Amino acid sequence: MGFALGPRALSAGYRLAAFERTGSTNTDAIEHARAGESGQMWFVTSEQTAGRGRRQRAWIAPKGNLAASVLELLDVAPGVAATIGFAAGLAEEAALEKVSLEAALRLGPDRPRYALKWPNDVLANGKKLVGIGLEAEAVGDRLAIVVGIGTNVVAAPEGTPTPAVSLAALGVQISAEELFLALSDAWVEFRGIWDNGRGFAEIRKLWLERAAGLGERVAINTGAMTIEGIFDTIDDSGCLIVRTADGRRLPVAAGEVFFGSAASVGAA
Repeated sequence: MGFALGPRALSAGYRLAAFERTGSTNTDAIEHARAGESGQMWFVTSEQTAGRGRRQRAWIAPKGNLAASVLELLDVAPGVAATIGFAAGLAEEAALEKVSLEAALRLGPDRPRYALKWPNDVLANGKKLVGIGLEAEAVGDRLAIVVGIGTNVVAAPEGTPTPAVSLAALGVQISAEELFLALSDAWVEFRGIWDNGRGFAEIRKLWLERAAGLGERVAINTGAMTIEGIFDTIDDSGCLIVRTADGRRLPVAAGEVFFGSAASVGAA
């Protein structure tokens, strides 16, 4: 089976560029935007060799994993564009639930449990399964937004700040192509709810219902400092709100998040 768009994605006008192997699907998408590509296009591979994740960490997809990037050209402000990452997390979680149905029935209580980790990751049983990265660049009078989604389908990296896991290790025996088919359709649903930022209130509600660590102790390493407290909520711009020991509610726009007992490690 090769990569293909789902029926909802096809009906919505999305197009697909699939590669057997590429350096970075995000780079492919941005280069197409610079060359005049009008958007609503997916770039996908099961082997990525030169991707970059948060804080410029290597984002490598060994053969069999999924690296997918969707290009949208929108007339929105950069701050609004950033909130599309929450819609991406919801789309990925929905796709994972769909492709995990057989495993859920087979595994019962040992089935994978998916949760959304601020700002843009998806966890499975508390371990990192998916990383989502956003890039944006002005192209003409619009903003080219690339949402890159990397999923550990057959293998997971070692030595990551948050321990990682693959679908295969969780007992979910599916291919990158099967997951992408579900993801492309789920993207249409949640991209539509997001509606160029106008629907972020609904996206925020749905995201919080699936949030990892909500109400728990958290430490966020911003690069410049570490903020500790309780993960209270996210606000209407997507910032994580930390309730500190002295009762203050601090908004955090970006950072590496550690929950529970791992918060002590993150704060060190």
